[in-house]
Amino acid sequence: SGSIQVNGAPVSIHTPNDAIATGIGMVHQHFMLVQNFTVLENVMLGAEGAQLLTGGIAKARVELKKLEDEYDMEVDPDAVIEELPVGLQQRVEILKALYRGAEILILDEPTGVLTPAEADHLFEILRQLKAQGKTVVLITHKLREIMAITDNVSVMRQGTMVATRKTSETNVEELAELMVGRHVLLRVEKGAAHPGDVKLAVENLTVRDKRGVTMVNDVSFEVRAGEIVGIAGVAGNGQSELIEAIAGMRSAVSGRVLLDGQPIHVTGGADPAELRLRGLAHVPEDRHYTGLVLPFEEAENTILGYHGQAKYLKGPLLDIDAIRADAKEKIEKYDIRPPNCRLKSANFSGGNQQKIVLAREMEQDPTVLIVAQPTRGVDVGAIEFIHKRIIEMRDAGKAVLLVSVELDEIRSLSDRILVMFAGNIAGERGPEATEGELGLLMAGVINGSKEAAE
Repeated sequence: SGSIQVNGAPVSIHTPNDAIATGIGMVHQHFMLVQNFTVLENVMLGAEGAQLLTGGIAKARVELKKLEDEYDMEVDPDAVIEELPVGLQQRVEILKALYRGAEILILDEPTGVLTPAEADHLFEILRQLKAQGKTVVLITHKLREIMAITDNVSVMRQGTMVATRKTSETNVEELAELMVGRHVLLRVEKGAAHPGDVKLAVENLTVRDKRGVTMVNDVSFEVRAGEIVGIAGVAGNGQSELIEAIAGMRSAVSGRVLLDGQPIHVTGGADPAELRLRGLAHVPEDRHYTGLVLPFEEAENTILGYHGQAKYLKGPLLDIDAIRADAKEKIEKYDIRPPNCRLKSANFSGGNQQKIVLAREMEQDPTVLIVAQPTRGVDVGAIEFIHKRIIEMRDAGKAVLLVSVELDEIRSLSDRILVMFAGNIAGERGPEATEGELGLLMAGVINGSKEAAE
């Protein structure tokens, strides 16, 4: 039900082509580009008409160059997409929308894959689009970006538009409260770390992906008891492969990993179940793909991977009553809502799904906790809760390895920060490091030049 109006006139939108025809363009969070096509081919794709038979490619090249000059978005039209950094790929998505005549441009989480410098340049482009009379709709959970770039802000909560404000008349505290429905502490409060013995040691680790491309290149670092080591970097620079190798989900080519002084057979296919028994807990970056079985009940998901423990068994069979009682305790402790352990996990919100995974892993009293993208796709209220739990694990003497693309999260939680670029550790910094300093490392700029191996 409902209606959509563009420029005061009602429109009917049933397909993406309908939206494009009304002047609406979309830049998705995950880019919709053909990786082995050139920039020009991607821009033209779907909008060729009969141009290919009438010299249309040359005309499209001229039109693309005109758009690049008009909006200061230079990109090589003959470059292949897969060879471009993500910042330029996003630029191609914007040019593609403008080429189709978009007057309204919607961007979904546009800075999630950008370095701070790339994000700043994107904002300059958006300001130019606004100056040219375009309407820009920014969908983001990053409140600082809302305050920096927008004129008006609307807040959605549980599918309902709960408020609209002029950006100049609001602040991040009010917006956070509107998003959650209660007061939220946006600052992370933590005391000084007191690191102990080395609990996780990674030595000269090299990992390749399925294509045989080296994604982790001779990486070494340590994580001690009672500290949080954060790994920052733009998505796709080897963080996922590194974590998967340590957790036994992917074989490494070479190198060693020691868990509490004992080796993990990373080059011979380590067993994740054995690693759990040895005290390695892992909160994966994709809760839907590797963290949960969505059709399972909440109680069933709270024991996944640990279901062989005696407390969950009655003879050779699972003790359903014990499992549900355990789940109810976790629900209360982690404030999982709705508080129903028999509800299918697919029916929980993203933040509560993440709490189910965190509760399962943290309550095993691990020696080492690996947490990847802990607040991806969760609301600010859940973020506050998750951050507190991670700090509590550190203060309880656990060695915590945190991987996140959110620089604010890395800087707030970490006692030491490692930055990955192109599969290498580009540098190590303390939590006092500035966003600009970390952003340069994320772009591979070390001591003023690109020294990180690509």
